[in-house]
Amino acid sequence: MSGFDWAARRGMIEAGGKRLEAAAWGPPPDAATTLVLLHEGLGCVALWRDFPERLAEATGLGVLAYSRAGYGQSDPVELPRPLDYMTREAMGSLPEVLDAAGVRRAILVGHSDGATIAAIYAGSAFDPRVRGIALMAPHFFTEDMGLAEIAKAKTAFADTDMRARMAKYHRDPDNAFHGWNGAWLDPGFREWSVADVIDYIRVPVLAIQGAADQYGTLAQIREIEDRCYAPVDVAVLDDCRHSPHLDQPETTLAHLAEFCARLERIEHEEVQVA
Repeated sequence: MSGFDWAARRGMIEAGGKRLEAAAWGPPPDAATTLVLLHEGLGCVALWRDFPERLAEATGLGVLAYSRAGYGQSDPVELPRPLDYMTREAMGSLPEVLDAAGVRRAILVGHSDGATIAAIYAGSAFDPRVRGIALMAPHFFTEDMGLAEIAKAKTAFADTDMRARMAKYHRDPDNAFHGWNGAWLDPGFREWSVADVIDYIRVPVLAIQGAADQYGTLAQIREIEDRCYAPVDVAVLDDCRHSPHLDQPETTLAHLAEFCARLERIEHEEVQVA
């Protein structure tokens, strides 16, 4: 497994048998907690835009972003993706990324598919490095309105310039799009649910969702509020659709900074002995 040179800021990580592009901001893992960014179903390192840099500045922590296989400049993925691809990413590739980057303490910050992957890992792996998870627009089960939007994306990819726009960020836009879209629109995916992982999460959770999210209703957030034994903070943002960090960046950064600061206070709090 190849390591990641934090000082170089950009490079490749080998995980899950693939070479994955990665980028870093802020202090290295031996100096601070690392915020590990997990992108959405059509995302990659570049599509976080300036959010990682701003997050590092707002929190004073390190930030690591990587493109999963099939996305950005990472190796392509074999198609079709299995319907449990998010669970496989969580339990297979993610821990190898943490190892290769030398992460010692982590807060997983996921968006959409990435939020689901973060929740699966926190509720399944019991990795002591993971001290908290921040979930932006997570999905734990399918909803008809979300599937309808994904079906619209299939039409847009075929009939508009969507493929050309994706090619600016993904070395293989067909692999990126069809890996995601094909899994979600598979008839068997209608029964997909990973909500049971919530029952086993034992670290603090921040859940952020746009009030006008076109891919999921607030039932996704209620699921984690109702089932999680660990502390859960919820922020529902007005004038916000599926991407809080792009639609409402200032508010999203403020919620993340406060959440991280609280976890850091807990981390460094001295135990008083009577």
